[in-house]
Amino acid sequence: MKNVVWLGIALGASACVHDAQAGTGSSVTLYGFLDAGITYVSNSGGHGNLKFDDGIMAPNLLGIRGDEDLGGGTHAVFDLVSQIAVGTGAIQPPGKGLFGRNAWVGLTDNRLGSIKFGNQYDFMIDSLFFGRTDAAFAVGGLYDFRAGPFQKIALPYNPPYAAQFDWDRMSGQTVANSVKYQSPSIFGFRMGAMYGFGGVPGSMGSGNSVSAGLNYDHGAFGAAAAFTEVKYLQPGGPQVGIRNWGVGARYDFGRLATSALVTTVRNGANGGAIAQGELGATFLVTPALELGASYMYMKGNAYLENNHAHQLSASVDYFLSKRTTVYAVAVYQRANANAQALVSGIIDPNGTASGPNQLLARVGLQTRF
Repeated sequence: MKNVVWLGIALGASACVHDAQAGTGSSVTLYGFLDAGITYVSNSGGHGNLKFDDGIMAPNLLGIRGDEDLGGGTHAVFDLVSQIAVGTGAIQPPGKGLFGRNAWVGLTDNRLGSIKFGNQYDFMIDSLFFGRTDAAFAVGGLYDFRAGPFQKIALPYNPPYAAQFDWDRMSGQTVANSVKYQSPSIFGFRMGAMYGFGGVPGSMGSGNSVSAGLNYDHGAFGAAAAFTEVKYLQPGGPQVGIRNWGVGARYDFGRLATSALVTTVRNGANGGAIAQGELGATFLVTPALELGASYMYMKGNAYLENNHAHQLSASVDYFLSKRTTVYAVAVYQRANANAQALVSGIIDPNGTASGPNQLLARVGLQTRF
């Protein structure tokens, strides 16, 4: 049932929406997701920390989606999405703009697929995450994405003190100034491709992005593969190419849902590379109670000093209604002896552990509208 939240983010709507009818077969929909709670971190810069944290099991989003029926199975669609910090009301991340989470406009057709223009997710998210092959989809949320003892990877879209955060792009990275095509389902297969324009006069390949994805769904089984390469322009220096790929699968055994995922990253500027494998499962004990667990192993290459980490996550969700959930989640990461652990989502200058172990425990409340 928790999967409904993430599917809602993918679809831009949920069980409870507010529609303003613009005409027959057309609508404008306001939707949102809110998550807040208290988190304990066992080792944050060498000290324990009890803090308010939000946007963990799902990001705090406020979105406006439009759909105009053009006839013949064709629709004009748009989506404008803001991410906010519930604790302060500020736009997140800082500097991203009012609709920095997603902003796109496009056309969809029942036979031809869809084409969208704007700032939007690449296929590491569209194919793998929304294809439900990532345990973070239903177990640990932001804390169950990838970070680890790999600060030297120096990803240019992150602050220096958490340079390894979301190294496989699956917690919400977008591609600006992009065009994305997604096919309709053909015998269970769906495919897509994306190109992001760098905007450098006289050099079409500078600062550009490419992504592609493939999904197969047949009843309880699903599989997905994705590739993304983004080139970041550096002031006074060469551009930095960050390359990701991943493959995953899921299978639902009635009340038991399972997933497996492998993802990688390579920083072309310094040669740093990381790979990870993850297994996850959720079990619906009753219609109101769900348990989840996942295991992840991450390893860096020689440039990253061969650092590695094991990570275990567990969650308990109690559904107060179709819209509102209370939950508890715990995440434990153990890195190699000379490394410093960092669980995803602990993004502050003192967030990295002083040693190889870091434990997070959280209770929270989540609702959607």
